[in-house]
Amino acid sequence: MSERYDFRKLQEKWAPVWRDKNMYKTSDDSSKPKFYCLDFFPYPSGNGLSVGHLRNYVPTDVITRFKRMQGMNVLHPMGWDAFGLPAENYAIKMGVHPSETTAKNAANYRRQLSLVECSYDWDREINSTDPSYYKWTQWFFLLLFRRGLAYQSKGAQWWCPDCKTILANEQVENGRCWRCDNEVTKKDLKQWYFRITSYADRLLEDLGTVDWPDHIKKMQENWIGRKTGTEVVFKGVDPRNEADTFDLTIFTTRVDTIFGVTFLTLAPEHPLVQKLTHPNRKTTVDEYVTAARKKSEIDRLSAEKEKTGVPLGSYAVNPFNGERIPIFIGDYVLAGYGTGAVMAVPAHDERDFAFAQKYGLPIREVITPGGTKVGPLSAAFTEYGICVDSGEFSGLTSGNAIEKMSEWVNSKKIGSKKVNYKFRDWLISRQRYWGAPIPVIHCDSCGSVPVPEKDLPVLLPPIKEFKPGTDARSPLAGITDWVNVPCPKCGKPAHRETDTMDGFACSSWYFLRFVDPHLDSAPFSKENVARWAPVDLYVGGAEHAVMHLLYARFWTKVMQDEGLITFGEPFTRLRNQGMMLAADGQKMSKSKGNVITPDEMVERYGADTLRAFILFLGSFECEVAWSDEGIKGMYRFMRRVYELVQDSPGGNGEAQGEAAVELRRMTHKTVKAVTRDIEAFSFNTAVARLMEFVNYLGESSRSGDISKTTNWKNSIGTLLTLLAPITPFLAEDLWEFTGHSGSVHQQTWPTWDEAVLVQDAVNLPVQVNGKLRDQIRVPVNFTDDQVREECMKSEKIQKYLEGKTIVKFIHVPKRMASFVVK
Repeated sequence: MSERYDFRKLQEKWAPVWRDKNMYKTSDDSSKPKFYCLDFFPYPSGNGLSVGHLRNYVPTDVITRFKRMQGMNVLHPMGWDAFGLPAENYAIKMGVHPSETTAKNAANYRRQLSLVECSYDWDREINSTDPSYYKWTQWFFLLLFRRGLAYQSKGAQWWCPDCKTILANEQVENGRCWRCDNEVTKKDLKQWYFRITSYADRLLEDLGTVDWPDHIKKMQENWIGRKTGTEVVFKGVDPRNEADTFDLTIFTTRVDTIFGVTFLTLAPEHPLVQKLTHPNRKTTVDEYVTAARKKSEIDRLSAEKEKTGVPLGSYAVNPFNGERIPIFIGDYVLAGYGTGAVMAVPAHDERDFAFAQKYGLPIREVITPGGTKVGPLSAAFTEYGICVDSGEFSGLTSGNAIEKMSEWVNSKKIGSKKVNYKFRDWLISRQRYWGAPIPVIHCDSCGSVPVPEKDLPVLLPPIKEFKPGTDARSPLAGITDWVNVPCPKCGKPAHRETDTMDGFACSSWYFLRFVDPHLDSAPFSKENVARWAPVDLYVGGAEHAVMHLLYARFWTKVMQDEGLITFGEPFTRLRNQGMMLAADGQKMSKSKGNVITPDEMVERYGADTLRAFILFLGSFECEVAWSDEGIKGMYRFMRRVYELVQDSPGGNGEAQGEAAVELRRMTHKTVKAVTRDIEAFSFNTAVARLMEFVNYLGESSRSGDISKTTNWKNSIGTLLTLLAPITPFLAEDLWEFTGHSGSVHQQTWPTWDEAVLVQDAVNLPVQVNGKLRDQIRVPVNFTDDQVREECMKSEKIQKYLEGKTIVKFIHVPKRMASFVVK
């Protein structure tokens, strides 16, 4: 009689043993190949982990345990991205200093991750709010500043009235703050930026060198938005005095269509809008500009929104034909992209076509498929073609016309070829308390002076009142003892920069700190970076495609240029987990009361069951929903494995014959399948293969003496090593029970022999008129006639064929045989 499966007993027994052995400590054995696996830097929220978070953490734990058993040096660390708005807002809500809430929340996350036995090397734990960490974040700021990649500039920035801070473009979604979901406005402020646009081409080109999901690469390509085209200067005519004109430079990728321009559209923020607005249009134009400033760039560029605009009451002159064309402003044109002015060609651009129809503007055809005008267009013709009604360029193909027209504007000194990018420099200033102080001192005589490296870190002062103000200044601005300091250059009175850094600065290099988390003299040693970096496998949510992932790539390239590292991409392989919904199909939310925590599931079913169920729920990348019945089923599987091994651990005799051959084949088949599935991130099918193997073993244990042999014991041992990364407690306990020495987690991962997988014979289901009537054993190389002959030897089949006429016999090799009778 088998012992009852008691997961609590197993957890209480083995967790302290592993801790005492320091089982998950990173090995320094340089003779082994390395594997650096990293989870996205988590923010430790006050709500703690839900089971949904485990869709990230359990799979990476399985991978790292698997790699250790394959003989690799594994680095799998964990730390906390604890600076930033969420941590500060939570502290304000709780009425406690963020340093206290951050420490408490990080400890809770660590407890929960340990509860499900994630095998992190906790000796390497880091926290972005620790001065020993943000000292080096500030050091990197100074590096960027020294290389001309950190600068201040004044401009209209997104302002969240609720969070009381400036936001980057990518942190505004549909006109709302990405953190609090409240509407945002614009404020004119002097801000710090990182010049990420200087690395635009490398950021694009190097996407081809990494193993990332295609949709993430595409999102970064679209965000960077590289376009090659032509700049052309139109003359904007002053509506108050037509003798005065202003240069209006447009950027276009289709200069071949320029003879079809029937209006120009400026961004509402374009500096010439007021000068080109007719007095009787001023009120309407001002109202439109105000409304446009409230919309996010993503919202304004959305293909789903109808394009709007208002005329300025002025016109511009097309330099190619001298034609006067009206000027509009439209919120779908951005001041920061291209030149902030676009030429509109309704006949050959879908957006312009819809705009022209809406406002009754001319639609002039100048590109045709075959050189002959089609006539009134029902839709824009956007393909390349032959130029018509295009002056001296008529008859040219679009490609040739683009070249010739670009040469023409260059010769007339009214334009040139140009490459433009959609994305902007990274805005890193935050008018909040809880962040790494920007290490700059402002002096009236010397300007912005970097804090000397010997004075790092610039410590965040421990203040009681850290709520943000309404004046767009950080709470630090009111700490006069901290703010007022002598200039490092001239010694005169000066003041510190009071903005703090965007939290994404801290997460742009954390993967390198893990290789040397306790080093005081540098952010990391070149020796250890050379040993471990870049990260081999990086796992987290797709929501950071154009923020964290882009920023980390930028910092990595800067470090490469500085000679600190030799590689240009931080994360070799990237995988994104799908979201886990609650059982009701909605997103887990505390307000909805549908959050399921690891704590309650481990208490009810045990860590092994929860881990296996998380993996089994569905494909790693897909959205899945929690299932109470599903986890109960997984718990039953844990019990079945435990009882199977307890009842049939194997014996001493060596078995021969068909049963032994089939046992060996099934064992090797399972090893191959599970190995391939884990490598491919197909964890759900890996668990399914193990279930199939356990079912086979269960049937075999009841049908003969094979379960009393060493063959069986070896197969059980293989089962336990395959289960070890998934169900660490169950596998370890049964490994000991079956008489094995050492820990199952320190065993070598099993391999398979392809020759063993070749079947000499198969169990073939036999049907009569579509119903299963028997199963026979036949050699795999039997012909159809030989299989039919073997089927008819079966007494069960004979009974159903007696007195009947065989109409047809069907044989699908290795699958089935079937008789059709009447």
